[in-house]
Amino acid sequence: MRIWKAIWDFEWGMAAIGAGICLFAMMMITVISVFGRYFLHADLIPGAYNIVERVIFPLMVFWALPLAHREGMFPRLEGTTDMLSPRLRSIISFVVLAVEVLIYAAILWLVLHFVWDSIKVNRPMQVGANFWPLWPVLIMMPLAFGLMLLEMVRLVVADARAAFGSAARQEK
Repeated sequence: MRIWKAIWDFEWGMAAIGAGICLFAMMMITVISVFGRYFLHADLIPGAYNIVERVIFPLMVFWALPLAHREGMFPRLEGTTDMLSPRLRSIISFVVLAVEVLIYAAILWLVLHFVWDSIKVNRPMQVGANFWPLWPVLIMMPLAFGLMLLEMVRLVVADARAAFGSAARQEK
């Protein structure tokens, strides 16, 4: 259980600290850019839009995704399953999560290939008049999907134990 606590603490740190810093940076870059544009008639942060759009916003999203998934912030249709028995609910949850695991595993595989190819060719992004390497932002995508997949596998195992384990055998 210590490994899960460490993973959850890491996810919390990515979401609370990392995404929080990104949100603050987005706000400050926007305020400074607008102030410079309308009051000083100067571009105080060249490439501010590209920095927000291609660096800060994707980092914020991918750092918050694993925690949002673990906390159950994604929409779910639980009204129907609440009327079912605990065992049947576990079976349905097991099947749904198993499908999610397959989908996210495919996404992770494709994202890993995309990121690896981008790293190999040193894919750049234009920020202002300069070009920055894109790999520091891109490596957060497989990290986020990997953490989400890890949590899904943990939930599938828990649902499988609840649906098909010793407690389910005693019901029969």
